[in-house]
Amino acid sequence: MEELNFWIRFKKNKLALFSLYFIFFCFLLSVFAYWIVPDNSPDANTQHLSLAAKEPFFEVQMLRLINNEPEVNSNIFSTLMNGRKRDYSEIPIKAYEFQGDDIVITEYTSPGDTTTIKRKFGLADVVYPLSYDSKVVRTNETYNFKDVSQKEVSVSKDELISRIKANHIVEKKFILGTDRFGRDMLSRLIIGTRVSLSVGFISVIISLIIGLGLGILAGYYRGVADNIIMWVINVVWSVPTLLMVLAISLVLGKGFWQVFVAVGLTMWVEVARVARGQVLGIREKEYIEAARALGFGHFRILTRHILPNILSPVIIISASNFASAILIESGLSFLGIGVQPPVPSWGSIIKDHYGYIILDQAFLAFLPGIAIMLLVLAFTLTGNGLRDALDTKMV
Repeated sequence: MEELNFWIRFKKNKLALFSLYFIFFCFLLSVFAYWIVPDNSPDANTQHLSLAAKEPFFEVQMLRLINNEPEVNSNIFSTLMNGRKRDYSEIPIKAYEFQGDDIVITEYTSPGDTTTIKRKFGLADVVYPLSYDSKVVRTNETYNFKDVSQKEVSVSKDELISRIKANHIVEKKFILGTDRFGRDMLSRLIIGTRVSLSVGFISVIISLIIGLGLGILAGYYRGVADNIIMWVINVVWSVPTLLMVLAISLVLGKGFWQVFVAVGLTMWVEVARVARGQVLGIREKEYIEAARALGFGHFRILTRHILPNILSPVIIISASNFASAILIESGLSFLGIGVQPPVPSWGSIIKDHYGYIILDQAFLAFLPGIAIMLLVLAFTLTGNGLRDALDTKMV
C-alpha cells in the first residue's frame, strides 16, 4: 500500500514523471542503439572526409562497393553490443555512368572545390566479393569468375547493372549532419547515450557499495570505527571532486572502464555521510532495541532493520550522483582523459567541434551539449520528485 501511495504522490509531479519517462527512453535508446542508428558500424566510425561538417538533413548519393573479404556473420547479441562490421565500403559520388565492363563515378567534392575526381570499378567488383587470384572472364554478355569462397559465378551484364542500380547506388541522408570527420552525427550522439548512462550507472553502484558500507558501519558502531571512517571521509571531502577524478584517472590510465572506477571512487562520500546520519538516528529506535533484546546478530539488524529504512534518502542522493557522474564523464572526455576515440562520448564530441561555435556549424558543438543538459536535468527533476514523494510530511 505504501508503494502505491508513493507512486500516486510521484505522478502528481508532472515534470518528475516526464523526466523519468525521458530517462527510460534514453535507456532503451542506449540498449538498442546499434539496431536503430543509421551507421551501425563499431562506434559509428564510418568516415567520409569529403562530407565533413555538413548541415542537418544533408543528402548525398553513395556507391556501395563490396569488400573482397568473406562475409562476417554477426549474431544478434554481438551486433547489439558492438555493432556490425560492414561487408561493403561507401564512396560519396556526384554522378555515375556505365562504360563497357566498368562503372565510372565522379566523386563528391565540397561545393567550393572545383577538383573533379573520376574512378572506375569493374561491374563484378562492385557486386561480388572476388577472390584475390580470380580473373573476370567475359563471354559475350556473361561474366565468369570465382568469389572469395571459391564458388564459380556466372552472371550477365544486364543483371549486374540492374543490381548496381537497385542495391549499390543509394541516397543517404544525414538527419543531424556530419562531424568534422564526415561521420553521421545522429549515430554518434545515440551511441554516446550508452557511454553516459553506463558511466552513471556503474559509478553510482560503486559509490553505493563503498558509501553505504562505510556509512552504516560508522553510524552503527560509533566510537573508534566512526572516528576513523569520518577522518577518511573528511580527507576525501576536502579534495576537489574534479582534481580527485583527474588524479585517479592518471593513475588508472585512460579508457572506458577506468572512467567508471574514477568517477565512482569520488562519489561515495556523499552517500556515506547521508547513510551515517540516518543510522545514528535509527539505531536508537525502539524496534532496534527490541531486536537486540531478542538476541538478533549485528548483521541481521543492519541488513533487515536498518538498511531498508535508510534507502529513501540514499535513492534521492543517487539520482543526484547520477547527474553528477554524467557531467564528470563529459568533462573528462572533453579534457581528453576520459573515454578514448573512436568511442563516441558527448564530451569528446564537444571537444572535437568547439572551434566551430564561431563558424556557421555551431550545431556540431551545441547538439551534444543539449543532450548533456537534457539528461542531467532529467535526473535532477526525477531526484526532486522522489524527494517529495518519499517525504510523507508533505502529503
